[in-house]
Amino acid sequence: MSTAFITLSREGSSLIPQLKCEFSELDCYVHAAAGATQGHKEFLHITELSWEIFPRYKSLIYAVPCGVVVRSVADLVTSKLTDPAVVVLDVGARWAISLLSGHEGGANDLAVRVANVFDAEAIITTTTEAVKDLIVGVGCRSGIGCSEIVDAIQQSLAQIHMPLSSVRLLASASVKREEEGLLQAAATLKIPIRFLSMEEIQRCSFTFSESEFVRKSVGVSAVAEPVSLMAGRRTRLLLQKTTYNGITVAIARESCTSLA
Repeated sequence: MSTAFITLSREGSSLIPQLKCEFSELDCYVHAAAGATQGHKEFLHITELSWEIFPRYKSLIYAVPCGVVVRSVADLVTSKLTDPAVVVLDVGARWAISLLSGHEGGANDLAVRVANVFDAEAIITTTTEAVKDLIVGVGCRSGIGCSEIVDAIQQSLAQIHMPLSSVRLLASASVKREEEGLLQAAATLKIPIRFLSMEEIQRCSFTFSESEFVRKSVGVSAVAEPVSLMAGRRTRLLLQKTTYNGITVAIARESCTSLA
């Protein structure tokens, strides 16, 4: 097994079914006081459990207060190159925090992946990622290829004279979570992709270009522009929706005080 989920509470254990839809192989550890059910492993002391599982898993997802996690793993930390990725998820499934081994160990990507499960916010503080301030929103026709999407993104960035290294996230609608070409494009570019729920896109308060064709196709009036604006913080459009043979791309920039 490469991923473990740990929680102290009944509320945390209620998140397990959704996580199992994303992580096909997931070991779940639930504190005895929360009433562990069949298929979940029961534990009594989180520090003892952490000592047991820390060397055994590639990824650890804790639905536990951050301070508790820090204290339980502090003496186990050795190197960002060998420690497991550790992500902390609040039991309300609002934030997925990359806590340990963010870049090298994969916790940053894991945080985005967990956030996508719950339509939550991934919290990533790695400096090399935090200084990036572009969000690229992508909409595409079903079955579109990876190379076409990569080309469309690169052409869009070239239009505004911005490098790929400035892109913090790709973003799309949740209906595209299984779109193979889009997933491969994110992997090829080595940029995490955030998927926003259709309900969240429908609630978008930003002004953006709308399309009746898109509404009939996927249920919302636009994808690329609203997701590029909503996947970041304090955003504004740098590039409005641009179409490339079945692919739409829009680019937003986040306003970051330290990068102004």
